[in-house]
Amino acid sequence: MIDTTFLISTFVTLFVIIDPLGLAPAFVALTQGASKQERREIAIRACLVSAGLLTLFAAFGETVLGFVGISMAAFRVAGGALLFLTALDMLFERRTKRREGQAEEDRPDPSVFPLAIPLVAGPGAIATVILLSGQRPGLEGLAMVVGVMLAVLCMVLAMFLLSGVLERLLGKTGINVVTRLLGMLLAALAVQFILDGLREFGFAA
Repeated sequence: MIDTTFLISTFVTLFVIIDPLGLAPAFVALTQGASKQERREIAIRACLVSAGLLTLFAAFGETVLGFVGISMAAFRVAGGALLFLTALDMLFERRTKRREGQAEEDRPDPSVFPLAIPLVAGPGAIATVILLSGQRPGLEGLAMVVGVMLAVLCMVLAMFLLSGVLERLLGKTGINVVTRLLGMLLAALAVQFILDGLREFGFAA
């Protein structure tokens, strides 16, 4: 039986941490001067690289943690703290400014770096897929996490392809408002991850 609660939680978490809407302005800046066909190729390549990387960590991330002696509970606390810092960056616009700064650097093909890594499949997204797959061990849980992750990346691709139109419709103020709202939601999810980890250690009810 499909756990709809887990699916919804996974979608919300990955949508907020990857932030398809917030990536659109960075994509516009990184592909300035590129033709429509070039932008399409860069967008597809970036999403494919991100999908491969996140799938790899979702499948083997917990095994790697076990190999180096890190418990899943400890990683939940550390991952939650990392996500909380990301939420603070979103709330105070530091994340947007950092993305814009990376976008201004002159790179001939930004699809792998900085688009795929670290803007789409950054440390927060990697930590999130490991945490989520750890919540539902086994092939079924992995399939749900990867499936939702691919759905979110399809939304990223759509935002990349529609980034110019979206930027004109929302404007800088609209994007800032949405980013702050997502930041608040991510902060709450991060605290939940930390509480789950502490509960496993016996420090939280």
